[in-house]
Amino acid sequence: MSPGLALLILTSVAAPPAAVAVHFDRDGRVETRVAEGFADPARGRAITPDDPVRVASVSKLVVALGVLRLVEAGRLDLDRDVSDYLGWRLRHPAHPDVPITLAQLLGHRAGLTDDVDYALPLGTDLEVVLANPAAWDAARPPGGDFAYANMNYPVVAAVIEGATGERFDRAMQRLVFRPLGIDACFNWPTCSDAAVARAVTLYGADGTVQRDDLGGKRPDCPVVPALDGSCDLSAYRLAHHGAGFSPQGGLRISANGLARIGVLLLRRGENFLAAESLARLEAMQPVHPTSGEGTGGFFCEYGAAMHSTGGPALADPACRDDLFGDGRLRLGHSGDAYGLRSGLWFDLEAGDGIAYFTTQVPEGQKGERSAYGAAEEALIDKALRPPTDASPLASPAAGH
Repeated sequence: MSPGLALLILTSVAAPPAAVAVHFDRDGRVETRVAEGFADPARGRAITPDDPVRVASVSKLVVALGVLRLVEAGRLDLDRDVSDYLGWRLRHPAHPDVPITLAQLLGHRAGLTDDVDYALPLGTDLEVVLANPAAWDAARPPGGDFAYANMNYPVVAAVIEGATGERFDRAMQRLVFRPLGIDACFNWPTCSDAAVARAVTLYGADGTVQRDDLGGKRPDCPVVPALDGSCDLSAYRLAHHGAGFSPQGGLRISANGLARIGVLLLRRGENFLAAESLARLEAMQPVHPTSGEGTGGFFCEYGAAMHSTGGPALADPACRDDLFGDGRLRLGHSGDAYGLRSGLWFDLEAGDGIAYFTTQVPEGQKGERSAYGAAEEALIDKALRPPTDASPLASPAAGH
């Protein structure tokens, strides 16, 4: 069969889901366990573990690494009023005398909700958006109960901008991706041309394109356009927008790039972060299994930009977060958006972990053994099979 005929047949039927899973360990070994389907079905390009994909909420964990770098540099304090960095007063309308901190924002305990749209058009002022009482849960003061809300992370991004004087995506390039040697980015502007050419197109369960059908070309507008349809990035005001480059879910990174971060976490930060800093992220707090996105036993514990799967939380029969099905405690973060499910999980005791994503998962899909999706459970089962190939991963570069 000619290549042209094969491509015609491929594009005339529904493209199969794409799935990648890589195993990594504390010694820096990275093994591709699964690489199935197409990164770009319309052009017949097969998936590889080096292809960048929008990993959804795994982005939050990576944002936190940038925050910690600034904390260690003395530019941020996890427990200080973030108004000091924003240059404007951020307060919960029902609790106006209670300061809001980065630790609360990272851990979804600031009182924010997603009842207002967090995908803010260019030119929107975050200060004005958060003056709306609908953005807040009147019953949850800052520092109170956990309730997952994406809106926390545009605020975190705005804090980073206020502390650095840099646009969020550029700050993350300087603080995280460049020191670690990872070709990754938020919403594409700071990725290389080679990464853009390898972009994974996201399809929904119905086979329609959801994100990143780039065809090797950067998007005309990397942010949500202004209300008049324009995309003049000079209208992006540092510390007054935050949402433009999707800190809550817009990270484009490959499975191998996530594995590099996983090795860093297993190695307790190496020369990039102090182990004490990582301990702030990993300090799990119990989550009531019926609250917010924890409904159905998905979030049982959450720290700061990190949650657990398996482990002691399973003692609560309402907890159904054992994705791996073996009861072992793993830390990391999951992702779910635009038909994609993703995860970066590491087991400190065993010294290994898994980075994965799978596409075209139906909305709300649940698995047999957990509150994760059936497609995720099947992918993890494949990924846990004995390895067939391994390649060493270079140590992360010194960061400061």
